Amino acid sequence: MSAFSAGSAVSGPAIDVLIPAIEKDLATLPFVIDSLRRHVRHPISHIFIVSPASSRIRELCARKSCIFVDETNVLPFTKQDIHYSSSRWNRSGWLYQQLLKMNGDRICREPFFLVIDADTVLIRPHRFRSAGKTVFYCRNWSQPEYFRTYRKLLGTAAPSPRSFVTHYMLFEKKKLAALKKTIEARHGLSWHAAIIRSINKKRQFGFSEYETYANYVYSRSRTSVLLRNANNKSLHSTAASLTDKQIRKLARTYRSLSFHQRKGYSIPARH
Repeated sequence: MSAFSAGSAVSGPAIDVLIPAIEKDLATLPFVIDSLRRHVRHPISHIFIVSPASSRIRELCARKSCIFVDETNVLPFTKQDIHYSSSRWNRSGWLYQQLLKMNGDRICREPFFLVIDADTVLIRPHRFRSAGKTVFYCRNWSQPEYFRTYRKLLGTAAPSPRSFVTHYMLFEKKKLAALKKTIEARHGLSWHAAIIRSINKKRQFGFSEYETYANYVYSRSRTSVLLRNANNKSLHSTAASLTDKQIRKLARTYRSLSFHQRKGYSIPARH
């Protein structure tokens, strides 16, 4: 995978980028970073890589002009303090990464910051603010548990016009802080403790940071957001194996590619 012309001008508010990562993401992470600089149609001020202590990820940050953030400095607890597993699966690290993203307002410096998963590569230009509105990229399936947890956290049903779980999302720091304060006021707990307590830990997919934040924003001002199809494609090949010709062909249909392997993940969204 290598560069090709992205088109369209860079404009609008400057943003920061936050990418939680671990060493297994190193095969894809360089391509993720390159795709952001190529396809995000906003000035990018800083790219923060949030990771466990890792000399290899630190070296990548130095090479790609990113800022390394030790994940143990982001939240007042570690992954080992989360107990979300069964005899067949362990979602503790998965949940921990979501909570890291939700504290991105404490890391990033710009009023807006883009969170993207470390296995997802943009292949077409993306704009996340347009005419004063936030652009949310959407798809048509999600997990029912995400909405059950949302109701427990906020006391109302998520409006859920589409699914917002599309591997990347623009957060507005003021609105994210307001969401966390709302959760704390309702539960009398820190926002992260309330989330952990509200999850049905017998189910694998109990919470979504993207679904929670976007539904919160959408429920308060539907006119402040724009919804667009994510058109994401999951591939079992590697990012490095794709040629420019293959990328151009995929970009006719898709906006982004995700290089992960998940089983039992996709089910229809509510309407």
